[in-house]
Amino acid sequence: MNFMNEKQRDPRLNEILYPLYDEKQCFSKEGLLAYLMSDENAPVFLDRLDIYQDMDQPLSHYYINSSHNTYLSGRQFGGKSTAEMYRQTLLAGCRCVELDCWDGTKGEDEEPIITHGKAMCTDILFKEAIIAIRDCAFVTSDYPVILSFENHCCKKQQYKLAKYCDEIFGDLLLKEPILDHPLLPGEPLPPPSKLLRKILIKNKRLNPEVEKQELELFLQGQLELVDDEDAKEDASQTAPAIKDPKNNSCTSLTTPVSQPSIEEDKPLTAEERAFLYYQYKGATTHVHPYLSSLVNYCQPIKFQGFDVAEEKNIHHNMSSFSETNGLGYLKTQAIDFVNYNKRQMSRIYPKGARVDSSNYMPQVFWNAGCQMVSLNFQTPDLPMQLNQGKFEYNGNCGYLLKPDFMRRFDKTFDPFAESPVDGVIAAQVAVSVIAGQFLSDKKVGTYVEVDMYGLPTDTIRKEFRTRMVPGNGLNPQYNEEPFLFRKVVLPDLAVLRFGVYDENGKMLGQRILPLDGLQAGFRHISLRTEGNFPMSLPMLFCNIELKIYIPDGLGDLMDALSDPRAFLSAQEKREQQMKAMGIEASDINTKDLKGGKVGVASKPGIPSVGSIGGASSSKKEEVKPKFDPINLETLRSQKNFLKATKKQQKELEGMRKRHMKERLQIQKYQCTSIEKAAKGKKEVVDDPTIKGVVSEQMRQWSEMMEKHRKEEWAMLKEHLKSQEEILKKLMEAEQEAQIKKLEAKHELEIKDMKAQQAKLSVETAKEVGQDKTLRNKADKDRRLKEKNENNTRRFIEERRMKALSHGKEKEKLRKVHEAQLSELMKDIKMRHSFPPETQMLHSASFHAFHRVFRKK
Repeated sequence: MNFMNEKQRDPRLNEILYPLYDEKQCFSKEGLLAYLMSDENAPVFLDRLDIYQDMDQPLSHYYINSSHNTYLSGRQFGGKSTAEMYRQTLLAGCRCVELDCWDGTKGEDEEPIITHGKAMCTDILFKEAIIAIRDCAFVTSDYPVILSFENHCCKKQQYKLAKYCDEIFGDLLLKEPILDHPLLPGEPLPPPSKLLRKILIKNKRLNPEVEKQELELFLQGQLELVDDEDAKEDASQTAPAIKDPKNNSCTSLTTPVSQPSIEEDKPLTAEERAFLYYQYKGATTHVHPYLSSLVNYCQPIKFQGFDVAEEKNIHHNMSSFSETNGLGYLKTQAIDFVNYNKRQMSRIYPKGARVDSSNYMPQVFWNAGCQMVSLNFQTPDLPMQLNQGKFEYNGNCGYLLKPDFMRRFDKTFDPFAESPVDGVIAAQVAVSVIAGQFLSDKKVGTYVEVDMYGLPTDTIRKEFRTRMVPGNGLNPQYNEEPFLFRKVVLPDLAVLRFGVYDENGKMLGQRILPLDGLQAGFRHISLRTEGNFPMSLPMLFCNIELKIYIPDGLGDLMDALSDPRAFLSAQEKREQQMKAMGIEASDINTKDLKGGKVGVASKPGIPSVGSIGGASSSKKEEVKPKFDPINLETLRSQKNFLKATKKQQKELEGMRKRHMKERLQIQKYQCTSIEKAAKGKKEVVDDPTIKGVVSEQMRQWSEMMEKHRKEEWAMLKEHLKSQEEILKKLMEAEQEAQIKKLEAKHELEIKDMKAQQAKLSVETAKEVGQDKTLRNKADKDRRLKEKNENNTRRFIEERRMKALSHGKEKEKLRKVHEAQLSELMKDIKMRHSFPPETQMLHSASFHAFHRVFRKK
C-alpha cells in the first residue's frame, strides 16, 4: 500500500478526485509482480491511447500526421514508386498524403501518372494510387484525409484527375463546403468531427468567378483546353528552370544547381551528378475548372507574408514552406508564424538536398504550431520515430489538438521561450533506468540513452546514457542514478525518448513517450523497432519521477502550502512540550504577533513573503528615512534669517527715533504757541482764538502721524517681502538638502543590493561547480544557466521593487515639502496685515498730546 501511494502514484494528482490506495485495493508479492508487468502499469495513461481530445475545434488547431512524396519507397532520386506506400502510410495513421501528378505517356490512353518530377524515379498510375487511398483511408482512423496534389498535368489530364477522384471516391470526396462553414474571409475552418470519413483535395484553385464561368463553358463543350507554359511557378525555387521546348520535363542539363549535401572536393557518383543538374519545376497555375471545383478548405496560395495573410484573414488559404524557408521564418518571425498557424494551415516539406529521403527534426515546427509537418515515411530515422510516437496518442487518429496558448488569439507564444509560459506549469522529470529484459538474444554489451525533445530550452540529447553492461543482452542491470531533467518549461510539447543500443552502436529498440500523459513510478516500458512496430519481449524497467518545477528559494514555501498540516502539527508538538513544563494553552497568544506568518514562518528556512525571490533576504530590515520638520519657527531661528532681521530691526528703530524726534519738536512748538496765545487771558478753554489754534495743531499732528505711519508701514512691507524671499530660499535649500540626503541613501541601498546580487551570482557559479550530482559539463552549464535565469528574474524584480520603494519615498517627501511651503506662504500672508505696533504708536502719541494740553 505504501509502495502504491508513495512510489507509483503521481504526486500531482488531487487526493479527492484520485483517492489514495487502501489495503483492500492492494495485493500480495506475487500480485505486485503481476501488476508491474500488466497493462494497468503502463508508462502512459491508457485513456490517452483512445480518442480523448476535443475534436470540435477548427482544422488549424490540430497537428496533422503528414507524409512527403508518399509514393516513394526509397530515395528521392532514382527511387521506386509504388501504390503500396499509400496503403502503409494510411494504415500507420497518416492523414495527409502527397501525389505528384504528371502527364502520362502520349497516346490514346494518356493516363496521368505519379512520379517525382521525372527525377529518374519509376512511376505509377494516378488511378492506381487513388484506389489504394480509397481502400485504406479510413481503416485506422475515420478522421479526414487530405490529398496534397502537386499538379504538373495539362488540362486534359487534369480533367482525368478530377474525374477519377469523383468516380472512385464517390461520397467519400468532399466536393462542396459545409453549410455552417462557408468559404468566406474570417470564417474558421470546419472541425475534424464534421469531416468524418471525408477526403479533401489540396490543389490550386481558380478565382471563383472564373471557375464558375469556365465550368459552365466546359459542361457545354465550349471550353478550349489550352496550357500556357508561362504559368508554371515555384515559390521556393532559387534559380529559374530552363525550359525544354521538346517535352514537359522538369530536368535541365545546362546549368548545375548547388546542393548543400554534396561536397565539391569528392568525386561524384552518377546519381549525385544527375541530381546536381536536376532542377525542380513548380506546379501549374492553369487549373481545369472541374478539378478546381473540387477544392474547398485546402486552397494553397503563394506565401506573401504574415502581414498580408493577417490582413486578408482567409482561413481556408494555406501555404507550403520548405524546411529551409520554414527555419528562416522561425528565426526571424517566430511569433508571427505561431499566430498565422492559429488561423490558417501550413505545410512543411524536406529540402530538395535530402536525396537519401532523410528527415528533418519535426519538433521545431510543431513548436511553432505548424499543422502538416511532412516527413518521408519510408525512412525510419529518429525524426520519423518522434512523429509516430507523438501521433500514437489520441487513438492514433492522425489529429492532435495543439496546446491552448497556441490556439487562442488573446495569447502570445514564443516557440523559443526559456521561461514558463503564462498559464502552464513547468515540470521536473527524473528517470532511473534500472534494468532491461530480452534486449537481445546475443551475448552483447548494451546501454541505454534517454533524451528529451521539446522547446529548444527543454531539448536535451546525447547527454544521458547508462554504463555499458558487457556480455548480457538478456537481462542487464544498469541501476543508474536518476537522469534529471530539472526544468521542462512546456511539458505539453515535450517527449521522452528511450534508445537501447548494443556495444557496436546498433539500435536494439526505442520508445517515444510524450510527457503529456506520462505516468510516474516503476514502469515496464515495452520497446519498438526503428519503424515503430511493437516488439513482443524487449522492455526496460524504469522509475519515473514527475514533479512540479519549483524555482530556487521557494521549496520550503511550497512544502508549507502543499502540507500545512505538517506545520500545524509542529505547533501542536511545541504546545504539548510547553504544557509539560506547566504552561497552559490559554496563556499562549499567537494572534497579536508581528514580523511573520504564524505557522509558515515557524519552520527554519522558509522565506517570508516579502523576501521570496530576493537575493538579499537575509539583510537587516531597512530603516525608514527621518527628516526634521521645516516650518516658520525652524527657519526663523537660522543664522541667515536672524542676521537679516537684525539689520531690519535697526532700520526700523532708526526710523522710529527720527519720527519721535520730529514729534517732540512739533509738540514743543505747539505748546509754545498755545502758551503765547493764552498769556494774560483768564478763560483759556472757551477762547475762540485758542480753540482755532488747537484745531489747526491737531490737524497738523494727524497729518504728521499719518505720514509716519505710512513710512513705517512701507518699511515693514519691504522687510516682510525681504523676509519672505529669505524664508523661501532657506526652505528650498533645506528641502534640497533633504532630497540629496534621500538620494544618497537610495544610491547606497542600490550599491549594497548590487553587491549582494553580484555576490550571489559568484556563489551560484561556485555552488554549481561543486555540485557532484551534475554528471557532465553540459549538465552543469544547463544548471548554471537555469540558476542565472532565476537570479536575473529575481534581481530585476528586486531592482523594480527597490525603484518603486524609492519612488514612493521621493513622492512622499515631495508632498511634505509642498505642504511645508504652503504653510509658510500662509503664515507670511497673515503677517502682511497692518502692524499692531504702529497702531499703538499713533494712539499713544495722540493721547500724550491731550494730556500736555490739559496740564497747560
